[in-house]
Amino acid sequence: MVRLLNTDVDGNKDIVIAIATVKGVGIRTAEIIARMAGIPKSTKIGDLLEPKTEELEKLINEYSEKAPHWMVNRQSDWSTGADLHLVGVDVELYRRDDVNLMKMIRSYKGIRHEQGQKVRGQRTRSNGRTGMTMGVMRKKEEPGGAAAPEKKE
Repeated sequence: MVRLLNTDVDGNKDIVIAIATVKGVGIRTAEIIARMAGIPKSTKIGDLLEPKTEELEKLINEYSEKAPHWMVNRQSDWSTGADLHLVGVDVELYRRDDVNLMKMIRSYKGIRHEQGQKVRGQRTRSNGRTGMTMGVMRKKEEPGGAAAPEKKE
């Protein structure tokens, strides 16, 4: 196992697949990072020495500065206006903050999130039906009827 950006990565995997297991990094991004590091695609990540692994982490963290605008996963951040590429835990934290902001400003999407409804315009008549299952009803016992027989062991 190799530790890469607070993620345990299987050391037997090829470099591209291993980098892509980090949350926020896909196959295409991993290919570009491996090319920037000068590592062949067929190299196993477990074969890399510690300095090379640290270089990979540095390249992943600096990816947003080197990649084109359309290739990062958070374009024009609403608070800073910068293009960011989020990796690891930051992906989930920023997503949660965005949803909470939408709820707070009472936007349409925020209200849909609060209600647990579909957000992106999907139909809701037949799909996404939640919260109304009743389960199976048990037959009522007749009054004065015999109680269930006890099991003898």
